[in-house]
Amino acid sequence: MKRALTTLLLPFALAACGTAATNYGGGAAPSSPSTSATISVGGSSLGQILVDGNGKSLYLFEADTGTQSTCSGACAQAWPPLTTTGAPRVAGAASPSLLGTSSRSDGTTQVTYNGHPLYHFVGDNKPGDTNGEGSTAFGAGWDVLSPTGGKIEAQASGSY
Repeated sequence: MKRALTTLLLPFALAACGTAATNYGGGAAPSSPSTSATISVGGSSLGQILVDGNGKSLYLFEADTGTQSTCSGACAQAWPPLTTTGAPRVAGAASPSLLGTSSRSDGTTQVTYNGHPLYHFVGDNKPGDTNGEGSTAFGAGWDVLSPTGGKIEAQASGSY
C-alpha cells in the first residue's frame, strides 16, 4: 500500500517542482507564474521603484513596443518576465489604474505597468538591488520604473 501511494504521488510531486527550481544564476528564481503577482513600491539607491511581492526590482525593456514583449529565449533567461496565472494586484503606492497584462509568445501572461511589460534581472540577489539598471543587453536599454510607471535612468552600467 505504501509503495502504491508513493507511485501515485510521485508524478504530482515532480510536477510541483516545475520551473521554480531553475537556477537563474544570480540567486533564486525571481518569480515563477503565481496565482496573482503583486506590484508594490520599494526603496533602492535610485529612490522609490517598482518591485514585486518579494521586494525584487522590476525593469522595463526599451525594445518593447506597447505592452508586447520582445524578450524571449536567452533574453528571458537573463531577464525573466514577471508572469502570473491570475489577476495581478498592487500594494502600497503602486497604482491599480496602471496595472495590466499581455500575452507572451509562449502563451504565458506577463504583468505590465503603465504599458510596459515587467522583468526581473538575474543579477539582482536581494530586495533593493538594481544591478541591471542602465544595461543595454539584447539591443536596448533596461531601466527600473518609478511608481508612476516612467523609467528611471541612472548612469549606464554596460551590457550584461
